[in-house]
Amino acid sequence: MRIAVIGGGTAGLAAAYELEKARAAGRPVEYTVFEARPRLGGALSSEIVQGAVLERGPDSFLTEKPAAAELCRELGLGGDLTPSNDGARKTFVVVRNRLVALPDGLMFLVPTKLLPTALTRLFSLPTKIRMGLELLHPPRAVDGDESVAALVKRHYGQEAVDRLADPLLSGIYGGDSTQLSARTVLPRLVDMEKKYGSLTRGMLAAHKKMREMVKISSKTPRAGGPPPIFTAMRGGMQQIVDALTSRIDPACVRTSTPVERVERDGETWRVVAGGETHTFDGIIIASAAWATGPMLAGVDAELAADLSAIPYSSSITVNLIYDEKKIGTLPEGFGFLVPAVEGRSMLACTFVHRKFLGRTPEGKAVFRAFLGGARGEELLGKSDEELISTVRRELGEILGANVLGLAMEPEHVQITRWRRAMAQYTVGHQERIARIRKHVAALPGLRLAGNAYDGIGVPDCIRLGRQAASDLAAIS
Repeated sequence: MRIAVIGGGTAGLAAAYELEKARAAGRPVEYTVFEARPRLGGALSSEIVQGAVLERGPDSFLTEKPAAAELCRELGLGGDLTPSNDGARKTFVVVRNRLVALPDGLMFLVPTKLLPTALTRLFSLPTKIRMGLELLHPPRAVDGDESVAALVKRHYGQEAVDRLADPLLSGIYGGDSTQLSARTVLPRLVDMEKKYGSLTRGMLAAHKKMREMVKISSKTPRAGGPPPIFTAMRGGMQQIVDALTSRIDPACVRTSTPVERVERDGETWRVVAGGETHTFDGIIIASAAWATGPMLAGVDAELAADLSAIPYSSSITVNLIYDEKKIGTLPEGFGFLVPAVEGRSMLACTFVHRKFLGRTPEGKAVFRAFLGGARGEELLGKSDEELISTVRRELGEILGANVLGLAMEPEHVQITRWRRAMAQYTVGHQERIARIRKHVAALPGLRLAGNAYDGIGVPDCIRLGRQAASDLAAIS
């Protein structure tokens, strides 16, 4: 069976690796990877400068999603898996140019501890009172979708949207909470509202149940304590790309070869790329949905329209290296989030040298700033000089007098622009995906993979890519 893999990002590489495994195991499988860019790996891209790991794209993955760590161990990278420094984990939110720590007991968007919530400067007194009264919220059995902002506002008020939901989701999805689908992005909270009414009561019940399950499953505490929230690679996420690439036959890879269109010819597929037409029995399209739609326009117009309608946001990462001794005293923690209501260009900033120990040389401080997102597309047109100036000015204004050293020139700056890179799970996403799956099911040999469908993270893309390849290889 001849299979085409269109897109050499995380999902496409994972698919190609799975196909290579099938071929090595004796399955009658051949494959070709088409990638429009000169390099494989998509957004996974790292550089080591002055001994510091600088990530251009994702710097880690969620530990609770096993697909990425499992693949790394399979590739012989298990010893390079690096946990986040959760003992020092503390995240701030910018409120009127002041850094306010997220209160203890906050489980994503839900406050579960009375005293920290009452004492925090993150929320005003009316919002705190509303959070207390939220415990009386009645169940709401509504099947329709709504935005995350609508869900959070109904329970905790607009201030919770502005200072909590919006910056948190902007940091994860690069999106706008007024557009993101609550049913897709926060399914647990939607279910809790139906069952308990109060999200706080629902979260407390879930937490209690989890503790009881831990007691039942083990008479002794877990060795080493709880798993880290995030896991990175000691030498950068590029390690995953390099390891996957080394296990794929170079003769099966065609970089700098954008696919113009895909055609269906009876039981076979034709891929038109680089001025040539190639014939395949199966096809895995792992490119962005906005690129996949036009490719399939001649095969299924309705499918192409739904794919093209999935919105994407862009982002910019700016890494700056400083001499730690010269910049002054940073606040404790991993970094800070910037709500849209603050009117700044930055969405967030990570203190990289604190988040993952051992990836930055002693004496160096690395700041990783994020810009763009759903509300900041215009920033992609700014020059490097303008972006650097903006980041340095905002860092100085937010971090204040204790970090005066940021006025100095950084030792190194790295800027990366990611255009239309992050799929947005907007209201109605599940209905759109259901339609897409129905159309794909009617086209034998076609599989879709990537961050537009069922999870935006690195583990999700790996899982979907490998599953798509396993499905087609099983047919051979």
